[in-house]
Amino acid sequence: MREYNFDGLVGPTHNYAGLSVGNVASQSHAGQPANPRRAALQGLGKLRFVAGLGVGQAVLPPQDRPSLRALRQLGFSGSDEEVLAKAGGFLADGGAGDQLLRLCSSAAAMWAANAATVAPSSDTADGRLHLVPANLSAMFHRSLEAETTTRVLRSIFANAKHFVVHDALPAGGQFGDEGAANHTRLFTSTAREAVHLFAWGRRAFAGPGSPAISAPTMYPARQTYESSQALARLLAVKPSAAIFPQQHPLGIDAGAFHTDVLAVGSGRVLLLHELAFAEPCALLAKLQAQLGESFCPVFASESELPAAHAVAAYPFNSQLLILAEDNYCVVAPEESREDAYARRFFERVVADPGNPIQAVHYLRLSDSMQNGGGPACLRQRISMTDAERAAVTARVFADDGLSNELEAWVGKHYRDRLDANDLRDVKLHREVLTALDELTQILRLGAVYDFQTVT
Repeated sequence: MREYNFDGLVGPTHNYAGLSVGNVASQSHAGQPANPRRAALQGLGKLRFVAGLGVGQAVLPPQDRPSLRALRQLGFSGSDEEVLAKAGGFLADGGAGDQLLRLCSSAAAMWAANAATVAPSSDTADGRLHLVPANLSAMFHRSLEAETTTRVLRSIFANAKHFVVHDALPAGGQFGDEGAANHTRLFTSTAREAVHLFAWGRRAFAGPGSPAISAPTMYPARQTYESSQALARLLAVKPSAAIFPQQHPLGIDAGAFHTDVLAVGSGRVLLLHELAFAEPCALLAKLQAQLGESFCPVFASESELPAAHAVAAYPFNSQLLILAEDNYCVVAPEESREDAYARRFFERVVADPGNPIQAVHYLRLSDSMQNGGGPACLRQRISMTDAERAAVTARVFADDGLSNELEAWVGKHYRDRLDANDLRDVKLHREVLTALDELTQILRLGAVYDFQTVT
Protein backbone atom coordinates (compact mmCIF):
# COMPACT_ATOMS: atom_id res chain seq x y z
CA MET A 1 0.00 0.00 0.00
CA ARG A 2 1.39 3.37 -1.05
CA GLU A 3 -0.07 6.84 -0.61
CA TYR A 4 -0.53 9.02 -3.69
CA ASN A 5 -1.30 12.71 -3.42
CA PHE A 6 -3.68 13.67 -6.21
CA ASP A 7 -3.06 17.40 -6.63
CA GLY A 8 -5.75 19.59 -8.17
CA LEU A 9 -4.48 21.58 -11.13
CA VAL A 10 -5.30 25.28 -10.73
CA GLY A 11 -7.89 26.27 -13.34
CA PRO A 12 -7.55 28.93 -16.05
CA THR A 13 -10.27 31.09 -14.42
CA HIS A 14 -8.53 31.29 -11.02
CA ASN A 15 -9.69 34.61 -9.57
CA TYR A 16 -10.39 36.37 -6.29
CA ALA A 17 -14.15 36.78 -5.99
CA GLY A 18 -14.41 36.29 -2.20
CA LEU A 19 -17.18 33.72 -2.56
CA SER A 20 -16.54 31.55 0.51
CA VAL A 21 -18.24 32.77 3.68
CA GLY A 22 -16.16 31.73 6.69
CA ASN A 23 -12.94 31.56 4.67
CA VAL A 24 -11.08 34.58 6.01
CA ALA A 25 -8.38 34.64 3.32
CA SER A 26 -10.88 34.30 0.49
CA GLN A 27 -13.00 37.17 1.72
CA SER A 28 -10.09 39.45 2.60
CA HIS A 29 -8.59 39.23 -0.91
CA ALA A 30 -11.87 39.68 -2.79
CA GLY A 31 -11.60 41.88 -5.87
CA GLN A 32 -7.84 41.67 -6.33
CA PRO A 33 -6.48 40.74 -9.77
CA ALA A 34 -5.27 37.14 -10.01
CA ASN A 35 -2.48 35.45 -11.93
CA PRO A 36 -3.78 32.02 -13.02
CA ARG A 37 -0.53 31.10 -14.76
CA ARG A 38 1.61 31.74 -11.71
CA ALA A 39 -0.90 29.98 -9.44
CA ALA A 40 -0.89 26.87 -11.63
CA LEU A 41 2.89 26.80 -11.83
CA GLN A 42 3.18 27.19 -8.05
CA GLY A 43 0.91 24.18 -7.66
CA LEU A 44 2.94 22.13 -10.14
CA GLY A 45 6.09 23.21 -8.33
CA LYS A 46 4.69 21.76 -5.11
CA LEU A 47 3.85 18.55 -6.95
CA ARG A 48 7.45 18.28 -8.18
CA PHE A 49 8.84 18.96 -4.73
CA VAL A 50 6.70 16.33 -2.99
CA ALA A 51 7.47 13.78 -5.72
CA GLY A 52 11.15 14.54 -5.15
CA LEU A 53 10.74 13.46 -1.53
CA GLY A 54 9.74 10.03 -2.79
CA VAL A 55 6.03 10.45 -2.16
CA GLY A 56 3.55 9.24 -4.80
CA GLN A 57 2.07 12.07 -6.87
CA ALA A 58 -0.80 12.33 -9.33
CA VAL A 59 -3.05 15.07 -10.72
CA LEU A 60 -6.74 15.90 -11.02
CA PRO A 61 -7.88 18.25 -13.81
CA PRO A 62 -9.64 21.61 -13.35
CA GLN A 63 -13.33 21.96 -14.13
CA ASP A 64 -14.80 23.77 -17.12
CA ARG A 65 -15.59 27.31 -16.09
CA PRO A 66 -17.61 29.39 -16.40
CA SER A 67 -20.30 26.75 -16.05
CA LEU A 68 -22.65 27.63 -18.89
CA ARG A 69 -24.90 24.78 -17.87
CA ALA A 70 -25.47 26.42 -14.48
CA LEU A 71 -26.03 29.84 -16.06
CA ARG A 72 -28.61 28.37 -18.42
CA GLN A 73 -30.31 26.68 -15.48
CA LEU A 74 -30.50 30.14 -13.91
CA GLY A 75 -32.39 31.50 -16.91
CA PHE A 76 -29.73 32.93 -19.22
CA SER A 77 -30.40 31.68 -22.73
CA GLY A 78 -28.91 31.84 -26.21
CA SER A 79 -25.47 31.07 -27.60
CA ASP A 80 -22.43 30.85 -25.35
CA GLU A 81 -21.62 34.47 -26.21
CA GLU A 82 -25.15 35.62 -25.41
CA VAL A 83 -25.24 33.74 -22.09
CA LEU A 84 -21.97 35.31 -20.97
CA ALA A 85 -23.06 38.78 -22.06
CA LYS A 86 -26.40 38.50 -20.26
CA ALA A 87 -24.92 37.05 -17.08
CA GLY A 88 -22.10 39.59 -17.03
CA GLY A 89 -24.50 42.49 -17.33
CA PHE A 90 -27.16 41.13 -15.01
CA LEU A 91 -28.24 43.44 -12.17
CA ALA A 92 -30.13 41.83 -9.32
CA ASP A 93 -32.57 43.80 -7.19
CA GLY A 94 -29.87 44.34 -4.61
CA GLY A 95 -27.32 45.47 -7.19
CA ALA A 96 -25.41 42.18 -7.22
CA GLY A 97 -24.00 42.96 -10.65
CA ASP A 98 -22.16 40.04 -12.22
CA GLN A 99 -22.05 37.94 -9.02
CA LEU A 100 -23.76 35.00 -10.74
CA LEU A 101 -21.05 34.95 -13.38
CA ARG A 102 -18.38 35.04 -10.69
CA LEU A 103 -20.02 32.15 -8.87
CA CYS A 104 -20.20 30.08 -12.04
CA SER A 105 -16.57 30.90 -12.94
CA SER A 106 -14.92 29.81 -9.69
CA ALA A 107 -11.79 27.67 -10.03
CA ALA A 108 -12.22 26.31 -6.48
CA ALA A 109 -12.03 22.69 -7.69
CA MET A 110 -8.25 23.23 -7.52
CA TRP A 111 -8.61 22.38 -3.82
CA ALA A 112 -8.80 18.64 -4.34
CA ALA A 113 -9.12 17.89 -0.63
CA ASN A 114 -12.78 18.76 -1.15
CA ALA A 115 -13.20 16.50 -4.18
CA ALA A 116 -14.11 13.32 -2.31
CA THR A 117 -13.69 11.16 0.79
CA VAL A 118 -11.70 7.96 0.30
CA ALA A 119 -11.18 4.66 2.11
CA PRO A 120 -8.38 2.36 0.88
CA SER A 121 -9.11 -1.27 0.10
CA SER A 122 -7.34 -2.43 3.28
CA ASP A 123 -10.07 -0.76 5.35
CA THR A 124 -13.25 -1.69 3.48
CA ALA A 125 -15.65 -4.60 3.83
CA ASP A 126 -15.39 -5.68 0.18
CA GLY A 127 -11.65 -5.16 -0.24
CA ARG A 128 -12.05 -2.44 -2.87
CA LEU A 129 -10.99 1.21 -2.78
CA HIS A 130 -14.08 3.38 -2.24
CA LEU A 131 -14.51 7.06 -3.19
CA VAL A 132 -17.47 9.33 -2.45
CA PRO A 133 -17.47 12.63 -4.38
CA ALA A 134 -18.39 15.56 -2.13
CA ASN A 135 -21.63 17.43 -2.83
CA LEU A 136 -20.23 20.67 -1.32
CA SER A 137 -23.79 21.90 -0.93
CA ALA A 138 -22.93 24.58 1.64
CA MET A 139 -21.60 26.92 -1.07
CA PHE A 140 -23.34 27.38 -4.43
CA HIS A 141 -20.14 27.85 -6.44
CA ARG A 142 -18.73 24.60 -5.08
CA SER A 143 -21.96 22.62 -5.37
CA LEU A 144 -21.48 22.88 -9.16
CA GLU A 145 -18.43 20.59 -8.98
CA ALA A 146 -19.90 17.23 -7.92
CA GLU A 147 -21.11 15.98 -11.30
CA THR A 148 -17.85 16.65 -13.14
CA THR A 149 -15.80 15.36 -10.19
CA THR A 150 -17.76 12.10 -10.37
CA ARG A 151 -17.08 11.79 -14.11
CA VAL A 152 -13.37 12.43 -13.59
CA LEU A 153 -13.05 9.92 -10.75
CA ARG A 154 -14.96 7.28 -12.70
CA SER A 155 -12.67 7.84 -15.65
CA ILE A 156 -9.54 7.42 -13.51
CA PHE A 157 -10.83 4.66 -11.22
CA ALA A 158 -12.76 2.76 -13.89
CA ASN A 159 -11.81 -0.80 -12.99
CA ALA A 160 -14.76 -2.17 -11.01
CA LYS A 161 -12.65 -5.07 -9.73
CA HIS A 162 -10.59 -2.64 -7.66
CA PHE A 163 -12.59 0.59 -7.30
CA VAL A 164 -16.03 1.89 -6.37
CA VAL A 165 -16.89 5.53 -7.15
CA HIS A 166 -20.20 6.29 -5.47
CA ASP A 167 -22.62 9.06 -6.31
CA ALA A 168 -22.34 12.17 -4.14
CA LEU A 169 -24.68 12.40 -1.16
CA PRO A 170 -28.08 13.93 -1.95
CA ALA A 171 -27.87 17.70 -2.05
CA GLY A 172 -29.40 19.82 0.68
CA GLY A 173 -28.42 21.37 3.95
CA GLN A 174 -29.07 18.19 5.92
CA PHE A 175 -26.35 16.27 4.07
CA GLY A 176 -23.71 18.89 3.39
CA ASP A 177 -20.44 17.08 2.67
CA GLU A 178 -17.08 18.84 2.33
CA GLY A 179 -14.96 15.84 1.35
CA ALA A 180 -11.62 14.82 2.80
CA ALA A 181 -11.06 18.27 4.29
CA ASN A 182 -13.15 16.95 7.20
CA HIS A 183 -11.74 13.40 7.17
CA THR A 184 -8.55 11.98 8.67
CA ARG A 185 -7.22 8.41 8.50
CA LEU A 186 -4.79 7.27 11.22
CA PHE A 187 -2.99 3.96 11.64
CA THR A 188 -0.10 2.36 13.50
CA SER A 189 1.93 -0.78 12.92
CA THR A 190 0.45 -2.44 16.01
CA ALA A 191 -3.21 -1.41 15.80
CA ARG A 192 -5.75 -3.97 14.64
CA GLU A 193 -7.25 -1.52 12.14
CA ALA A 194 -6.91 2.03 10.84
CA VAL A 195 -9.14 4.67 12.40
CA HIS A 196 -11.17 7.14 10.37
CA LEU A 197 -12.15 10.52 11.84
CA PHE A 198 -15.29 11.86 10.17
CA ALA A 199 -15.53 15.37 11.59
CA TRP A 200 -18.70 17.47 11.49
CA GLY A 201 -19.84 20.93 12.51
CA ARG A 202 -23.59 20.63 13.10
CA ARG A 203 -26.46 18.19 13.47
CA ALA A 204 -29.16 18.43 10.81
CA PHE A 205 -31.85 16.51 12.64
CA ALA A 206 -31.42 17.68 16.21
CA GLY A 207 -34.84 17.25 17.82
CA PRO A 208 -36.45 17.36 21.25
CA GLY A 209 -34.59 14.26 22.40
CA SER A 210 -31.19 15.23 20.97
CA PRO A 211 -28.33 16.43 23.16
CA ALA A 212 -27.69 20.16 23.14
CA ILE A 213 -24.87 20.87 20.73
CA SER A 214 -23.24 24.28 20.70
CA ALA A 215 -22.91 25.89 17.30
CA PRO A 216 -20.75 28.63 15.77
CA THR A 217 -22.33 32.06 15.81
CA MET A 218 -20.27 33.95 13.22
CA TYR A 219 -19.67 31.51 10.34
CA PRO A 220 -21.67 28.53 9.07
CA ALA A 221 -20.83 24.95 10.00
CA ARG A 222 -20.73 23.20 6.63
CA GLN A 223 -20.42 19.48 7.40
CA THR A 224 -23.28 17.68 9.14
CA TYR A 225 -23.12 14.76 11.52
CA GLU A 226 -25.59 12.94 9.31
CA SER A 227 -23.43 13.28 6.19
CA SER A 228 -20.36 12.05 8.07
CA GLN A 229 -22.26 8.95 9.16
CA ALA A 230 -23.47 8.37 5.60
CA LEU A 231 -19.91 8.58 4.33
CA ALA A 232 -18.76 5.91 6.77
CA ARG A 233 -21.54 3.63 5.54
CA LEU A 234 -20.80 4.21 1.85
CA LEU A 235 -17.07 3.73 2.34
CA ALA A 236 -17.81 0.34 3.95
CA VAL A 237 -15.66 1.19 6.97
CA LYS A 238 -16.19 -1.01 10.03
CA PRO A 239 -18.21 0.74 12.75
CA SER A 240 -15.38 0.11 15.19
CA ALA A 241 -13.00 2.07 12.92
CA ALA A 242 -15.21 5.18 12.54
CA ILE A 243 -15.08 8.07 15.03
CA PHE A 244 -17.25 11.18 14.66
CA PRO A 245 -15.68 14.18 16.45
CA GLN A 246 -17.41 17.55 16.38
CA GLN A 247 -15.50 20.55 15.08
CA HIS A 248 -15.04 23.15 17.79
CA PRO A 249 -17.58 25.97 17.26
CA LEU A 250 -15.00 28.55 18.32
CA GLY A 251 -12.59 27.12 15.76
CA ILE A 252 -15.16 27.52 13.00
CA ASP A 253 -15.84 31.09 14.10
CA ALA A 254 -12.08 31.73 14.03
CA GLY A 255 -12.06 30.76 10.34
CA ALA A 256 -11.54 26.98 10.47
CA PHE A 257 -14.33 26.27 8.01
CA HIS A 258 -12.88 22.75 7.51
CA THR A 259 -11.15 20.47 9.99
CA ASP A 260 -7.93 20.61 7.99
CA VAL A 261 -7.50 24.29 8.88
CA LEU A 262 -6.72 23.34 12.50
CA ALA A 263 -5.71 19.66 12.31
CA VAL A 264 -3.69 17.37 10.06
CA GLY A 265 -2.97 13.69 10.59
CA SER A 266 -1.47 10.68 8.86
CA GLY A 267 -0.14 7.36 10.03
CA ARG A 268 0.54 7.52 13.75
CA VAL A 269 0.76 11.32 13.99
CA LEU A 270 -2.00 13.86 14.54
CA LEU A 271 -1.22 17.57 14.76
CA LEU A 272 -4.15 19.49 16.19
CA HIS A 273 -4.99 22.86 17.62
CA GLU A 274 -6.88 23.26 20.87
CA LEU A 275 -9.89 24.57 18.90
CA ALA A 276 -9.92 21.89 16.20
CA PHE A 277 -12.37 19.58 17.99
CA ALA A 278 -15.04 20.21 20.61
CA GLU A 279 -13.68 17.63 23.09
CA PRO A 280 -10.00 17.16 22.21
CA CYS A 281 -8.95 15.36 25.40
CA ALA A 282 -11.67 12.72 25.10
CA LEU A 283 -10.88 12.26 21.40
CA LEU A 284 -7.16 11.79 22.03
CA ALA A 285 -7.83 9.29 24.80
CA LYS A 286 -10.06 7.27 22.48
CA LEU A 287 -7.47 7.35 19.69
CA GLN A 288 -4.72 6.28 22.09
CA ALA A 289 -6.83 3.33 23.22
CA GLN A 290 -7.55 2.20 19.66
CA LEU A 291 -4.17 2.90 18.04
CA GLY A 292 -1.87 1.98 20.90
CA GLU A 293 1.17 3.52 22.52
CA SER A 294 2.84 4.44 19.23
CA PHE A 295 0.05 6.92 18.39
CA CYS A 296 1.61 10.37 18.59
CA PRO A 297 -0.60 13.45 19.04
CA VAL A 298 1.02 16.88 18.77
CA PHE A 299 -1.16 19.45 20.54
CA ALA A 300 -1.00 23.23 20.13
CA SER A 301 -2.73 25.31 22.76
CA GLU A 302 -4.36 28.65 22.07
CA SER A 303 -1.66 30.35 24.13
CA GLU A 304 1.16 28.75 22.11
CA LEU A 305 -0.45 29.28 18.70
CA PRO A 306 -3.49 31.58 18.68
CA ALA A 307 -6.22 30.41 16.34
CA ALA A 308 -6.11 33.71 14.45
CA HIS A 309 -2.46 33.03 13.55
CA ALA A 310 -3.17 29.39 12.71
CA VAL A 311 -5.91 30.49 10.31
CA ALA A 312 -3.76 33.22 8.76
CA ALA A 313 -0.58 31.12 8.36
CA TYR A 314 -2.15 27.66 7.82
CA PRO A 315 0.43 25.50 9.67
CA PHE A 316 -2.21 22.76 10.03
CA ASN A 317 -3.27 23.03 6.39
CA SER A 318 0.13 21.58 5.57
CA GLN A 319 0.95 18.18 4.13
CA LEU A 320 2.07 15.65 6.71
CA LEU A 321 4.09 13.11 4.73
CA ILE A 322 5.40 9.69 5.76
CA LEU A 323 8.85 9.06 4.28
CA ALA A 324 9.57 6.06 6.52
CA GLU A 325 8.07 4.61 9.69
CA ASP A 326 10.06 6.97 11.88
CA ASN A 327 10.67 9.74 9.36
CA TYR A 328 7.80 12.16 8.77
CA CYS A 329 8.01 15.64 7.33
CA VAL A 330 5.70 18.60 6.84
CA VAL A 331 5.28 20.67 3.67
CA ALA A 332 4.03 24.04 4.89
CA PRO A 333 3.23 27.36 3.22
CA GLU A 334 5.81 30.11 3.37
CA GLU A 335 3.34 32.08 5.48
CA SER A 336 3.96 29.61 8.33
CA ARG A 337 7.63 30.53 8.36
CA GLU A 338 6.82 34.24 8.24
CA ASP A 339 4.38 34.02 11.17
CA ALA A 340 6.34 33.93 14.44
CA TYR A 341 3.79 31.78 16.30
CA ALA A 342 3.50 29.19 13.54
CA ARG A 343 7.27 29.06 13.02
CA ARG A 344 7.98 28.54 16.72
CA PHE A 345 5.35 25.80 16.84
CA PHE A 346 7.06 23.92 14.02
CA GLU A 347 10.48 24.47 15.59
CA ARG A 348 9.17 22.91 18.78
CA VAL A 349 7.68 19.97 16.88
CA VAL A 350 10.88 19.17 14.98
CA ALA A 351 13.03 19.49 18.11
CA ASP A 352 10.83 17.10 20.09
CA PRO A 353 12.24 13.51 19.96
CA GLY A 354 8.84 12.21 21.05
CA ASN A 355 7.41 12.43 17.53
CA PRO A 356 8.79 11.25 14.17
CA ILE A 357 8.55 14.62 12.37
CA GLN A 358 12.11 15.44 11.36
CA ALA A 359 11.74 18.38 8.99
CA VAL A 360 9.46 21.19 7.82
CA HIS A 361 9.74 22.37 4.22
CA TYR A 362 8.30 25.78 3.37
CA LEU A 363 6.93 26.45 -0.12
CA ARG A 364 5.57 29.60 -1.74
CA LEU A 365 1.90 29.04 -2.63
CA SER A 366 0.70 32.61 -2.25
CA ASP A 367 -1.84 32.51 -5.08
CA SER A 368 -3.68 29.60 -3.49
CA MET A 369 -3.22 30.90 0.06
CA GLN A 370 -4.76 34.28 -0.79
CA ASN A 371 -7.92 32.46 -1.83
CA GLY A 372 -7.93 30.34 1.32
CA GLY A 373 -6.17 27.10 0.37
CA GLY A 374 -2.85 25.79 1.65
CA PRO A 375 -0.78 22.74 0.65
CA ALA A 376 -3.26 20.29 2.19
CA CYS A 377 -6.20 21.85 0.33
CA LEU A 378 -4.50 21.23 -3.00
CA ARG A 379 -4.31 17.46 -2.65
CA GLN A 380 -6.47 14.38 -2.15
CA ARG A 381 -4.78 11.45 -0.37
CA ILE A 382 -5.45 8.09 -2.04
CA SER A 383 -3.62 4.96 -0.88
CA MET A 384 -3.34 2.11 -3.37
CA THR A 385 -1.73 -1.27 -3.73
CA ASP A 386 0.55 -1.92 -6.70
CA ALA A 387 -2.25 -3.90 -8.38
CA GLU A 388 -4.65 -0.97 -7.97
CA ARG A 389 -2.06 1.45 -9.27
CA ALA A 390 -1.59 -0.75 -12.34
CA ALA A 391 -5.37 -0.85 -12.89
CA VAL A 392 -5.45 2.92 -13.51
CA THR A 393 -4.97 3.50 -17.24
CA ALA A 394 -5.34 7.29 -17.22
CA ARG A 395 -2.06 9.20 -17.44
CA VAL A 396 -2.41 10.97 -14.11
CA PHE A 397 0.61 9.74 -12.15
CA ALA A 398 3.34 12.35 -12.10
CA ASP A 399 6.79 11.86 -13.58
CA ASP A 400 9.21 14.31 -15.15
CA GLY A 401 7.64 13.85 -18.57
CA LEU A 402 4.10 14.62 -17.43
CA SER A 403 5.23 17.49 -15.20
CA ASN A 404 7.13 19.09 -18.08
CA GLU A 405 4.15 18.68 -20.38
CA LEU A 406 1.74 20.19 -17.86
CA GLU A 407 3.99 23.18 -17.23
CA ALA A 408 4.21 23.77 -20.99
CA TRP A 409 0.44 23.41 -21.25
CA VAL A 410 -0.05 26.06 -18.55
CA GLY A 411 2.41 28.40 -20.25
CA LYS A 412 0.58 27.99 -23.55
CA HIS A 413 -3.01 28.47 -22.35
CA TYR A 414 -3.12 30.45 -19.08
CA ARG A 415 -3.32 34.21 -18.67
CA ASP A 416 -0.99 36.01 -16.28
CA ARG A 417 -3.68 38.46 -15.15
CA LEU A 418 -7.39 38.00 -14.53
CA ASP A 419 -10.00 40.12 -12.80
CA ALA A 420 -13.78 39.99 -12.55
CA ASN A 421 -14.34 41.94 -15.76
CA ASP A 422 -12.37 39.35 -17.75
CA LEU A 423 -14.94 36.69 -16.88
CA ARG A 424 -17.34 38.31 -19.35
CA ASP A 425 -14.84 37.80 -22.16
CA VAL A 426 -16.04 35.09 -24.53
CA LYS A 427 -12.46 34.82 -25.76
CA LEU A 428 -11.43 33.64 -22.29
CA HIS A 429 -14.19 31.05 -22.40
CA ARG A 430 -12.90 29.73 -25.74
CA GLU A 431 -9.35 29.65 -24.35
CA VAL A 432 -10.55 27.53 -21.42
CA LEU A 433 -12.39 25.04 -23.65
CA THR A 434 -9.36 24.65 -25.90
CA ALA A 435 -7.05 24.17 -22.93
CA LEU A 436 -9.23 21.60 -21.18
CA ASP A 437 -9.90 19.63 -24.34
CA GLU A 438 -6.14 19.35 -24.83
CA LEU A 439 -5.65 18.43 -21.16
CA THR A 440 -8.05 15.48 -21.33
CA GLN A 441 -5.94 14.14 -24.19
CA ILE A 442 -2.71 14.62 -22.21
CA LEU A 443 -4.19 12.81 -19.20
CA ARG A 444 -6.08 10.24 -21.30
CA LEU A 445 -9.33 10.86 -19.48
CA GLY A 446 -11.83 10.74 -22.32
CA ALA A 447 -14.89 13.03 -22.35
CA VAL A 448 -15.46 14.33 -18.79
CA TYR A 449 -16.60 17.93 -19.40
CA ASP A 450 -20.02 19.28 -20.32
CA PHE A 451 -18.78 20.67 -23.62
CA GLN A 452 -17.32 17.28 -24.54
CA THR A 453 -20.31 15.16 -23.50
CA VAL A 454 -23.24 17.31 -24.72
CA THR A 455 -24.13 16.65 -28.38
